[in-house]
Amino acid sequence: MTEMITADLVDLDLSAATKDEAARSLAERMVARGRVTDLDGFLADVAAREAQMPTGLDGGIGIPHCRSEHVTEPTLAFGRAAQGIDFGAPDGPADLIFLIAAPAGADDAHLTILSSLARQLMDEDFKAALRAATDAERTAALIRGEAPTPAQNQTPPEAQAQDQDQDQAQDQAQAQDQEQPAPTQPALEQPADPGTFKIVAVTSCPTGIAHTYMAAESLENTGRDTDGVELVVETQGSAGFTRLDPAVIAAADGVIFAHDVPVREKDRFAGKPTVDVGVKAGINRPAELIKEVRDKAARGEVSAPAGSSTPVDNSGESEDGYGTKLRKWLMSGVSYMVPFVAAGGLLIALGFAIGGYEVADVKVETLLNSFDWGSTTSWAALLFYTGQAAFAFLVPVLAGYIAYGMADRPGLVPGFVGGSIALTVNAGFLGGLVAGLLAGAVVLAIQKVNVPPVLRGIMPVVVIPLLSSIAVGFLMFVVVGKPIASLQSALTDWLNSLSGANAIILGVILGLMMCFDLGGPLNKVAYAFAVGGLADPTDGSLKVMAAVMAAGMVPPLAMALATTVRGRLFTRAERENGKAAWVLGASFITEGAIPFAAADPLRVIPASMAGGAVTGALSMAFGCTLRAPHGGIFVVPLIGNAFLYLIAIAVGVCVSAALVVVLKGLRRSAPDGTAAAGEESAVGGAKVPAAV
Repeated sequence: MTEMITADLVDLDLSAATKDEAARSLAERMVARGRVTDLDGFLADVAAREAQMPTGLDGGIGIPHCRSEHVTEPTLAFGRAAQGIDFGAPDGPADLIFLIAAPAGADDAHLTILSSLARQLMDEDFKAALRAATDAERTAALIRGEAPTPAQNQTPPEAQAQDQDQDQAQDQAQAQDQEQPAPTQPALEQPADPGTFKIVAVTSCPTGIAHTYMAAESLENTGRDTDGVELVVETQGSAGFTRLDPAVIAAADGVIFAHDVPVREKDRFAGKPTVDVGVKAGINRPAELIKEVRDKAARGEVSAPAGSSTPVDNSGESEDGYGTKLRKWLMSGVSYMVPFVAAGGLLIALGFAIGGYEVADVKVETLLNSFDWGSTTSWAALLFYTGQAAFAFLVPVLAGYIAYGMADRPGLVPGFVGGSIALTVNAGFLGGLVAGLLAGAVVLAIQKVNVPPVLRGIMPVVVIPLLSSIAVGFLMFVVVGKPIASLQSALTDWLNSLSGANAIILGVILGLMMCFDLGGPLNKVAYAFAVGGLADPTDGSLKVMAAVMAAGMVPPLAMALATTVRGRLFTRAERENGKAAWVLGASFITEGAIPFAAADPLRVIPASMAGGAVTGALSMAFGCTLRAPHGGIFVVPLIGNAFLYLIAIAVGVCVSAALVVVLKGLRRSAPDGTAAAGEESAVGGAKVPAAV
């Protein structure tokens, strides 16, 4: 940090009364040194960062910081305010103020040096030395690490040199991170005590300069001081991140996420006891977090399995092509929409089941003014209108979170506005898709405009929502709304007109899509098409929903049946999975077949697709209808032609199970009756060669 802070960037008698005055006073020193080219523009960037999250920390520290195009090189200014300045810390004003300025394209080595300062701020001796300093030159040297603290003066020189070597090695590893395609931290060389509770943690903050590394240091220090705990941290900062070794993650007993931006590659940590908090919690209360994750482990609480996170949760730097990005944006909207669809659709279906379809004729005023506690009609109407309220969010949420997937939080307002307009102009589900894409594109375009410095601080909360909403409103009302509404109407008319061969062909296509990737993108496209029709249900859209759910139930049920009738064709683990697949399939969780497809995709997936196509075709041919978007066999009473619907599912399951048994039987080896190399079958708990 030789060039990052000098004596003229130190103010030991900072007289500012507010955080804005403090930032201006320290920034003026940067301007005088030629480190900042536009004072007001830089301060606007500092204020915008401060608006995301207060930068005050417990212990009397304020660390205003930002990346800015007005910064020529990474710079640090320090001020000591005897009267204290409020930076939003829970324990009161800050007397040690660090203004960190990083260029928009700062190199990783400099950012790593800044991160080492953030770690130093967790050292009580370092802070005490700053408070006691009387000379600006010595203070700058202390911050640069060139002057020892009183505690270091008492440390043998050999130990100091060893510590410095370790710090330099860590900084070099951080700086070289992005030059390596997929680095990992080395696994621990010495085996840990079997009784040790192992924790892995991830820290990250919006700027990735200060809080990320302070939280890491706080957690690591507390982990070292806690008996029976071994804690390793992955910092996802501005200088990239070094991935924890997969073996370390696999051996971990618990996970701590201290972050204010999405954790990258979060699925690596799935299925373990997890504490998920903001980054400042990692700084201020690490001992509580460690205790909390140990308590969760003791209770057996674990996070969702891998693959269950949304596309937004997995966001980060990506080299994906446009087609992949488009799919992720659309799946982001669908993933947030599905809970509204499930809750609303099931409530409406329950209302119909209890009170009949005439419950829709009950007036809201009747429900409000004369609710009868003993009347099934009143309760049915209550369920129906509650479901309708949830369903009303379907298109706005879809549009809002498509825009969110594209442009992050600034996309939410125009996305929701566009989705609401899509309902107003009767553009429906298709209108929501288009509105979300338009909103995200408009926000991204606005963010590329070079605006005056005075406006930068209010861009995220005023300017972008205002301008993007106006633009999306104009496009939806005047330009694309009417054509999309016409297309939506034509699609609805086409679905209603389906009969005979056309309906059966559509059922086949939907069945193939539902079973091709077993819960993947193609499956979600078919499902989204079906639930989109429930927003304005017609006879055709209800048939589509029935066919989609029936086909989606086939793969796990077929695998369960196959493991039951020909268990010797499957491993012991697959037979255990088969028991769970009965429940998963009956609940319309297509992903229950994934373990089988992962082990043998060339046989399981084609067999599943064949059964799904048969079931989809039969469901459409039988004219089965479904108003609930989920539920499996548990909503059979709400299905039109329920008996024939179950027949369609049973036939498809038998077709898939028979095909997978035949295909697995064909892979059996040669005429001498021995199994093909590497193939075994588990019988009675022992592995024996598979028979012909």
